[in-house]
Amino acid sequence: MPPPEPRTLFDKLWDANLVEPERADAPAILYVGLHLVHEVTSPQAFAELNQRDLRVRRPDRTYATLDHSTPTLPPAASGARTYVTAAAAAQVDQLRANCERHGVRLADWDSHDRGVVHVMAPELGLTQPGMVVVCGDSHTATHGAFGALAFGIGTSEVAHVLATQCLLQRKPKQMRVTVDGRLGPGVSAKDLTLAVVNRIGFGGGSGHVIEYAGDAIRVLGMEGRMTLCNMSIEAGARAGMIAPDETTFAYLRGRRHAPEDFEAAVAKWRAFVTDDGARFDSEIQIDAATISPMATFGTTPDASIAIGAPTPSARDDSERQALHYMGFAAGAPTTDHAIDVVFVGSCTNGRLTDLRDAAAVLRGRRVKEGVRMLVVPGSESVKQQAEAEGLDRVFIDAGAEWRLPGCSMCIAMNGDFVGAGQLAVSTSNRNFEGRQGKGARTILASPATAAASAVTGKLTDPRAFLEAAHA
Repeated sequence: MPPPEPRTLFDKLWDANLVEPERADAPAILYVGLHLVHEVTSPQAFAELNQRDLRVRRPDRTYATLDHSTPTLPPAASGARTYVTAAAAAQVDQLRANCERHGVRLADWDSHDRGVVHVMAPELGLTQPGMVVVCGDSHTATHGAFGALAFGIGTSEVAHVLATQCLLQRKPKQMRVTVDGRLGPGVSAKDLTLAVVNRIGFGGGSGHVIEYAGDAIRVLGMEGRMTLCNMSIEAGARAGMIAPDETTFAYLRGRRHAPEDFEAAVAKWRAFVTDDGARFDSEIQIDAATISPMATFGTTPDASIAIGAPTPSARDDSERQALHYMGFAAGAPTTDHAIDVVFVGSCTNGRLTDLRDAAAVLRGRRVKEGVRMLVVPGSESVKQQAEAEGLDRVFIDAGAEWRLPGCSMCIAMNGDFVGAGQLAVSTSNRNFEGRQGKGARTILASPATAAASAVTGKLTDPRAFLEAAHA
């Protein structure tokens, strides 16, 4: 009998959660282990269930939080929240009512669990290896860092998962990105992420699920792995994932929703790795030692270069339009331009390690006069831990604003936005025209780069600041 065909991590995850295989006339049906819900993409989905008198199939595998529309300013003395619009407040109220009606757990304003959906779920141990994770949010790929198959889904799919706990999917292609070697001092997971997205291209991963592998990936902590998987969608991929290992297991151990028989779970999770000899539809190799602190110069996340390098010449009309919108000139570095706003936060870089990186640069320094800096923790847990370590005082003493958890300026739905024409250095995931406010111009970068740029008033390589901090 011939030996079994080597399988990839994705093959194993797909098969482990397969309810019905794909046919020519129908997609495959996958069982969903965790469905995450927030206030923006769920109202229409719940409305469909209510109209059809359907119940949520597995409320125990569904978890909701408030994040996108929520203000990051504290409530007024009366206790009233400062929602930017009545519609934003209505979204929150509607989610609260829907969760109560269907018995879905909700991290509400008074919950210590509340936070950005892709930050708080891993913190609680809800995200686990081997499961399919879905959410009505494009950056659900974040959860692939745990060896999960994590998809962002549309509103109609949200309704379908609520009603059936299943997802219809055509099997995508597979890509492996192997990053060998080691990142240099002062080079972060966000820099690695921007380099990977640049290498793949804005649509280069279209139709694929990406597995990240290699020595440089294995030495990343879970926070860095989540940052990398989070931005898989920015390369056009359907999802991103990393095989679980001891780092994964150590992170999950003791979390509230971790399996009761944890060792038995770990024994099962160890099988979710790519077999030697397994084949991918495409392969990319990157040397980590070649990566420097990175930042974007255009209006797509793949348009990035090493900080201080000359801006590349535009190759077509869309790239010329992007340079014009950003106010940059080909051949000139982006480090010559004064910045107006710095944002540290989001589901990409709103975790405790991200805040520590920013604080390491800001400690004992001041944000440059005329620059506004907003620091928004990714969850209540992150906020509490940061305050216990005194990070909030570092930010406040430097002249930055310390806010309540939420998506905030990443998507500018809650009143936190970059003004028209202003230039921002942001730790978020998208630099599209108007993403952070109408007419806003965005440079994507790491938390350390964002903090260094806040101090100097222009895009700045953080390594000199970090070297001084450790001298």
